[in-house]
Amino acid sequence: MNRRTLIKGIAVFSSLGISSFSLYKWFSLSAKPDHRTLHDMQGLIAELAEVIIPRTDTPGAKDAMVEVFIVDMIESCTDIKTQNNFIYGLNDLKDYTLSNYNTSFSDCSINDKIAILKHFEKKSTYHYHILNKIDRKFLGQPFFVKLKELTIEGYCISKIGATKGLEYDYIPHNFQACIPLTKNQRSWATK
Repeated sequence: MNRRTLIKGIAVFSSLGISSFSLYKWFSLSAKPDHRTLHDMQGLIAELAEVIIPRTDTPGAKDAMVEVFIVDMIESCTDIKTQNNFIYGLNDLKDYTLSNYNTSFSDCSINDKIAILKHFEKKSTYHYHILNKIDRKFLGQPFFVKLKELTIEGYCISKIGATKGLEYDYIPHNFQACIPLTKNQRSWATK
């Protein structure tokens, strides 16, 4: 057999394989998401959010009921690809936890939970910023990036998070462009 013909055949076969996998992934992310799965995993979302913002001397994400906010935002305010990424990411996290730790995420120790979230954080972003932009443009926002974003947003706009987790001034009396924080003061909830 001619070497050039063999190399051309391998190149064509590999390019067809890569393009068909990319098309499969794009079509699977463009399918209608299963919102029932999202509601069924609300407890898992609460556990994930509590690892991101744990209860210390201030209330945690579970106290602020961030999981309800996350499910509502994913269901109502995100594009279909990001919704599918989020649901697939939750399923992937469940499978990863069962296969590597032989238990569910909620039964893992806090160190194991942090290790699992670090694994998914590393998996969700690329080293080069341009690759992240391309990935988000064509495939939607990654699971862990969206989870972190919505957890922080939901906590900061909740009543418990704004009043007990952050410094809140109910009626700001005047505008000051730069206010230095005093020692042991929490960050401001309002600007």
